[in-house]
Amino acid sequence: MDILRLKPVLKDYIWGGERLKNDFGFESDLDKVAEGWMLSCHKDGKNTVVGGEYDGQTLDSIIEKFGKEKIVGTRSLDFPYFPVLIKLIDAKDNLSIQVHPDNEYAQRVEGEFGKTEIWYVLDATDDAQLVYGFKNEITSDEFKAAIENNTLMDVLNSVKVKKGDLFFIEAGTVHAIGKGTLIAEIQQNSNSTYRVYDYGRVGADGKPRELHVKKAVDVSVTKPPKYDIKPMGEPVDNDDYISTLLTDCDLFTVNHYDVKNQISLNTDEKSFNHILVVDGCGKINDKEFKKGDSFFVPANFGNYEIFGKCEIIITKI
Repeated sequence: MDILRLKPVLKDYIWGGERLKNDFGFESDLDKVAEGWMLSCHKDGKNTVVGGEYDGQTLDSIIEKFGKEKIVGTRSLDFPYFPVLIKLIDAKDNLSIQVHPDNEYAQRVEGEFGKTEIWYVLDATDDAQLVYGFKNEITSDEFKAAIENNTLMDVLNSVKVKKGDLFFIEAGTVHAIGKGTLIAEIQQNSNSTYRVYDYGRVGADGKPRELHVKKAVDVSVTKPPKYDIKPMGEPVDNDDYISTLLTDCDLFTVNHYDVKNQISLNTDEKSFNHILVVDGCGKINDKEFKKGDSFFVPANFGNYEIFGKCEIIITKI
């Protein structure tokens, strides 16, 4: 099977902006494009293939046809579902304060798996901030009281951010992306989100958006974050490209490559590669690409070459 080019699934949440259309070239009639789902087999949005033998077919239907082990890789047998969901997120306004459940709680309550994720900051305004855990450890009762008394922002940890920062958002971490931030998000394949606080905003129906306070209190780890806000590895200059390990955990491994000329990569029987082009242009083998393109390289594909001047993020399991 050849490398598959994927069409993004676009979402128009109220906090979104226009950068995914204007900077990344996503075509849409939506006024706002908050998220582009770049690799998804989730029921709330499935990528389709663009061009080639499987044009117009969903990625999950192709995986079902050929078998998960063959297409996604032997590591996928550790997961009863397609393991990851990858997004581009344009926050023109603040996202709600929220938290995601872990696997045990999500399976029991929501019927799907939990959600641990990473954020890699692609761009940020000078005043951009994120909410990342708590300033100090508090009890669940104190957390609930802060929500009810409208003092939640006083106990949460706000962090000034810049391009190149990396946040590891473990399930149970209270968090929020702040306005002026453009992010690549790699996460478990889940859409379970508990909204805690939403700045009094209303949705498209004119009503306040639903909060999920009880569930949020159930699952939140009310402590300061335990991870640094930087990539796991240091940049390594390999002449033709600079590689940086963003994260390596039991759910996914993510690398950033600043390609100056070319790079040779491969997939083996263990895992696919997902290629997200976050800047520049070039070719993957004979396929031309530009900023905003998304490619699925099947497991056991072997060697492939990327030529050009570009920034890419590659995810595998």
